[in-house]
Amino acid sequence: MAEWLSNGNRDTPAKSGSTTKGLPEREATWVRRLFEKAVGGSYAVVLQPQGWRVRCGGTLGWQVDQKTSGIDQILPTMRTDVVPDHAPSGRRIVIDTKFTSIVTGGWYREETLRSGYVYQIYAYLRSQVGRGDPLADCASGLLLHPSVGDAVDEMVIIQGHGVRFATVDLAASSREIRTQLLRLCQAPLFPVLT
Repeated sequence: MAEWLSNGNRDTPAKSGSTTKGLPEREATWVRRLFEKAVGGSYAVVLQPQGWRVRCGGTLGWQVDQKTSGIDQILPTMRTDVVPDHAPSGRRIVIDTKFTSIVTGGWYREETLRSGYVYQIYAYLRSQVGRGDPLADCASGLLLHPSVGDAVDEMVIIQGHGVRFATVDLAASSREIRTQLLRLCQAPLFPVLT
């Protein structure tokens, strides 16, 4: 059993002399994927009966006008975690789950959102505009992080797309977690700001 765990594949034992991921890194990846799947599964169970279509683990295409012969081998794929669509209301929410703290130390302030994550959700939203999909043209984004005891729920509109940065408290009861997740997808995404 230990050799199966050490090679990152539970189905086949590690070969002698092979290099493998260490257990802590593998466990962090497993927990991150578990969080992603739990969020996607929760939204599918709760939102689909309300007329939503929930896709988990989809890919988005770049709007490429021209390319060199080797770009397809090195251009990163945009892979979404969870995308709920509600055609009757014209809503799409592109949800990216992260299993890190929502903020990190900043250069000029104590805490800041992780810039790479902000750029990622921005690319997911803006790269799909103008492709003939009205839900993509006005999609919102949700960057969702787990927390224990802390609550963050901040929002901004960037180039017409609402982007929400929020946490879900994993120390809460399962009923409270479900309520938190549902609240993050309910309209309006943005309350009236004063």
